[in-house]
Amino acid sequence: MKRPRTRTPRRHAAATILAAVASFAGQSVFAGEPVSLRPDLSAAGAITLGDLFDGVGAQAKTVVGNGAPIGQSAVLDAGEVQRIAHIHGLDWDNPKGIRRIIVLSTTNAAPAATTETAAAPRHMVEALTYAHSLNTGDMVQPQDLTFGKVAAFQAPPDGPVDAVRVIGKVARRPLRAGAAVSPQDVAPAQVIKRDDVVEIAYHDDGVNLVLQGKAMSAASVGEPVTVMNTSSKKVFQAIAIGPDQAVVGPEAERMRAASVVDPAQFASR
Repeated sequence: MKRPRTRTPRRHAAATILAAVASFAGQSVFAGEPVSLRPDLSAAGAITLGDLFDGVGAQAKTVVGNGAPIGQSAVLDAGEVQRIAHIHGLDWDNPKGIRRIIVLSTTNAAPAATTETAAAPRHMVEALTYAHSLNTGDMVQPQDLTFGKVAAFQAPPDGPVDAVRVIGKVARRPLRAGAAVSPQDVAPAQVIKRDDVVEIAYHDDGVNLVLQGKAMSAASVGEPVTVMNTSSKKVFQAIAIGPDQAVVGPEAERMRAASVVDPAQFASR
């Protein structure tokens, strides 16, 4: 008669060790070291975790993206940076909900202190600034922005913290390199100009109609535009959705309602 098989103490010990290893491994994967984004982002060459975060320790030289030419800015996807940091045991909770990280490309040499800074230090704060000077009508590109230090009184209280809210808009006036970005500096780019031939679409419950009209005013995406039907000469209002394109009917009403809730959503398209 065979005796029933029982687990030996050695097997119990092995199971205990495996459970402990699994528990430790789980902690190393899911419990990372909290880190904070540096206030003044710059890099000489490839961008590393040490260029972006304080307190990264041995992971400081881990590369997260390519640098830009000296004097220009590189743009990193915040979600991808967060993922790479997590893989290397670092947790960045992105409290401001930033979608793009702007990093100024510099040389290894530290910039010399100016006479004004040395003689009269001021309280400085972090702000989104212009990396290059822009003329009226210039469209803001990712390389035109960087995070830097400005005197506290020069930082607008409503200054954007996410570069996405500025990229793609046009300068309303000349903008100086190093100045803090203000929402009043820029405006959405116009996609329809006065006298343009515009395609107007109507979509509702399976009904799709398209006609052409003449723009009687200019408009940016999400803004109303006055259009004249070139056949009937009837004048009506539509909502601009793209270059020389507009909509009327239910879709236009939805866009009007959405612009009241979040006027900036169309500017990021």
